[in-house]
Amino acid sequence: MPVEFLGIATTSDASETTDRTTAPFDKKYLERIVRAHEDNGWTRVLFAYGSSGPEPSALAAWTAARLDSVELLLAHRPNVSYPTFAAKSFATLDQLSEGRLSVHFITGGNDHEQRREGDTLTKDERYARTQEYIQVVKKAWSSTEPFDHHGSFYDLDDFLLDTKPFEGRTPTISFGGSSDAAFRVGAAEADIYAVWGEPLDRTAEQILRVRTEAAAAGRSTPPRIHAAFRPIIGATEELAWEKAHRILDRIEARKAAAGGVLSRRHPIDKPENAGSQRLLEIAAQGDRFDTALWTATARATGGAGNSNALVGTPETVAQALLAYYDLGVRIISARGYDLLDDATDFGRHVIPIVREEVARRDAEDASAQAA
Repeated sequence: MPVEFLGIATTSDASETTDRTTAPFDKKYLERIVRAHEDNGWTRVLFAYGSSGPEPSALAAWTAARLDSVELLLAHRPNVSYPTFAAKSFATLDQLSEGRLSVHFITGGNDHEQRREGDTLTKDERYARTQEYIQVVKKAWSSTEPFDHHGSFYDLDDFLLDTKPFEGRTPTISFGGSSDAAFRVGAAEADIYAVWGEPLDRTAEQILRVRTEAAAAGRSTPPRIHAAFRPIIGATEELAWEKAHRILDRIEARKAAAGGVLSRRHPIDKPENAGSQRLLEIAAQGDRFDTALWTATARATGGAGNSNALVGTPETVAQALLAYYDLGVRIISARGYDLLDDATDFGRHVIPIVREEVARRDAEDASAQAA
């Protein structure tokens, strides 16, 4: 099965290592970074969501009008709009992009961040609401007759969406999380289940959990698996590791200059979300796992989001990614610390190796099945 690659779309060049050098909202930079992905073999880019950030669906629409082929993954929090409005917005954006939209639903693992936009539900209540929200969105996309919905969180009558997604398709839904509630909801509703990069054995455990929960929900086909990493590549192993330690030093320097924090959204110590807790537990056991996984960046950032790195030459990083492919990972998210240059380098030097080897393996499997 072909492998897909997900990058990031941003309106500035700030990262954990880099103070912003662009304007706070730089639409020219947004076009440059998305074009770097489109021109270098990436499948799609993520428009992330934060309570204080720009509205991602507007960014995605602006991008769709300027770039022809890169796909758009829109992050969306159910607490910020009613599901019928969201279904309408998604269908409109899918029409504008001619079928390039996917939606990543974010339940929210940080109570304080959720309260910034008025969301006071508990974490388990948020997951229950997300499941109902996704179900309403799916029904709005597919229903040819007006429908009613009377649930725990949403109550509506006689709704029919006139503007459906492009050419009758259903946009792909992705979902992530490491809590029991996340696995239960995401495995039941999503097309893609997203996990953060962990050691191979831990990733295998999460994939098994997703498949088990999907079967329990009555699904014959489980979600595809998406795993996220921070690639750090160099021409030699020595140069890659020198680069990795410079990146770590820059993270620590920025953190020290900011009084021990990197983001208002994520605490360095004792994060609330299960995914970050898992990353910190792994980092406490050691810095290096398998052939290339490095956890020092996760420890330095408090396990904030996608924060475990893969370090090495392009060939080393590609072979590490292929080991995840062998476990069942079909979508690889990669984001460097120098956002623009790293997107270009990863696309030029790593993606072709992974794609070529996946194609070779798929051809061998097809030949074996035919025989």
